[in-house]
Amino acid sequence: MSKRSWPFLLGGLLVALVLAGVVSNYASSHPDGLDSSLLKGCTVNADDEITGGSCPAQQAREHELADSPLADYGVRGIGNDFLSTGLSGVLGVLLTFALGGGLFWLARRRNPASATSTGDR
Repeated sequence: MSKRSWPFLLGGLLVALVLAGVVSNYASSHPDGLDSSLLKGCTVNADDEITGGSCPAQQAREHELADSPLADYGVRGIGNDFLSTGLSGVLGVLLTFALGGGLFWLARRRNPASATSTGDR
C-alpha cells in the first residue's frame, strides 16, 4: 500500500467510527417496513406491545443470540443507553475493519505470486 493511501484509509475509518459511535444514537426508533408489515392486523399500545388482533408478529420468539454481548444494538452490562449503543457501533466498525483488513492482506499476499508466474505479455 502506498503512503498516499494511508490518509484516505484512516480518514474513512475515522468517519465510520464517528457515525457508528455518535450518529447511530439518533437513528429512528420507529419500526421499519418489515416490522410494521408484521404488525398489520394487530393493535399495539404506546410501548409497541401487541394488545389484540391477529398478526404474524405474534409468532415471534426470542433470537438465539439475544444474550450475546452486543445484542440489541448495545453492549451488555453498560447502563447508559447512549454509551452502550455508541460503544457497540465502534466495536462493530473495528471488528469489521480488522476482518476486512486481514482478508485483503491475505489476498494481497497470494496475488503477487500468481501474477509473476504468468508473466507480462
